[in-house]
Amino acid sequence: MMTENMQLAGRRISVVGAGVSGRALAELAAGLGAEVFVSDVKEPDAAVTKAFAEMGIKWEGGGNTERVLEADEILVSSGVSPKAPILEAAAAKGITVTGELDFVSPYLSGIVIGVTGSNGKTTTTSMIGYYLERLGYSVMTGGNIGNAVARAAGKEYDFIVLELSSFQLCWAKKFICDLAVVTNLAPDHIDWHGSYENYVAAKANLVNCLAPGGAVIYQERDEEALNIAAREEIVRYPLRWGEDDPHKRGLYLDDGVRASWINGGGCRMKRRLFFFDDVKLLGRHNLENTAMALGVLALFNMPELSPELIASYVPPKHRCAFAGKTRGVTFVDDSKGTNVAATVTAMTSLPGAKVIILGGQGKGEDYAPLAEAVRENTRAAVLLGSEKEKIAAALSAAGVSGCRLVNDMEEAVKTAYSLASEGDTVLLSPACTSWDMYPSYNVRGDHFCAIVKEIIKSEE
Repeated sequence: MMTENMQLAGRRISVVGAGVSGRALAELAAGLGAEVFVSDVKEPDAAVTKAFAEMGIKWEGGGNTERVLEADEILVSSGVSPKAPILEAAAAKGITVTGELDFVSPYLSGIVIGVTGSNGKTTTTSMIGYYLERLGYSVMTGGNIGNAVARAAGKEYDFIVLELSSFQLCWAKKFICDLAVVTNLAPDHIDWHGSYENYVAAKANLVNCLAPGGAVIYQERDEEALNIAAREEIVRYPLRWGEDDPHKRGLYLDDGVRASWINGGGCRMKRRLFFFDDVKLLGRHNLENTAMALGVLALFNMPELSPELIASYVPPKHRCAFAGKTRGVTFVDDSKGTNVAATVTAMTSLPGAKVIILGGQGKGEDYAPLAEAVRENTRAAVLLGSEKEKIAAALSAAGVSGCRLVNDMEEAVKTAYSLASEGDTVLLSPACTSWDMYPSYNVRGDHFCAIVKEIIKSEE
């Protein structure tokens, strides 16, 4: 139990949400002496309720009752919308509502690196944490992946590397980080935020939370959307493709010399980060992720990494991952491609002709950009899930003919394989969530890989 700071002793705190982040918030608040009550629209599992009982935390499941409002402060776990009725009721009563990041921030000890973006944030976050650990530092890598932010509270780390979702950042007002990375911006979670503008504003909160003198790494094209210019006291490192300009600070990726560099501007701190051939991940977008991760290390004056160490990084599953190859056809698992931008990136980053598997549960996005990318980058498209008719209509409007509509993943993979020629890639990158057919994109990707293995076994 944390006893060094008992400012919460006797304070009544309700936590909305009993998932990974909600449980960690509740246990942290209880450890700081608060009287904690947890409420979830679902029934918490037995392990969670057992842990609550051991710490004297009261709870309810199956809905948020007015018991939540019997509190001095309400903490919001990751993913809970400001429009949730119980939070609107709290606002009407004048009860303080605090987001996960703001509550935990005062209890973090170590250099805090925040990573967000529409796509690539998990790979970039895990890559930063992996290389820091290999260099001998004590690191907590978590946030929207792995450990909840609250698990780092009260512990001593050299670095705390956090993947932060737009849901978490939506609430961030007092959170402080030392370095921010925004991998890219593209439409996502429009159904949750209500508009693309609201979504971008949530992402931009990470830049707003930078400590004075902190640094931000971001795509040059996103500078205006992130309103970077409003923070004159922070140091900017935009990512660009092309030859590096010694007078412009930033990260550079150059197809000519097939390498990436960081430049401090004014001919200061020019340093090569890696050669493209050192990176074993698929797709040009992963070169950008690597540049941002190694750029972070360079900003802390870490030693240059050897090609062997760079190549040793293994990304999280289901992100443009090689799934198998048979009879000249390569299978790639990008089940994490749950929005249009991610899928367009996968299609354009992988070389050669492709047969793509699309569909699942949508997020309210416009499929016209997806259809255009399918027309320009694929041989054929196979569609499944609850959005297949909408995607098919968008493909037809873009002049894509001959797409196949199927009923399940097994039919999708076998159909895609039958449409592929030698040298082609069968790409699972659905541009949709998995929730209409699978509990998560992980389960969907695992099923895809299992079907691929069966196809390879039968062919060989």
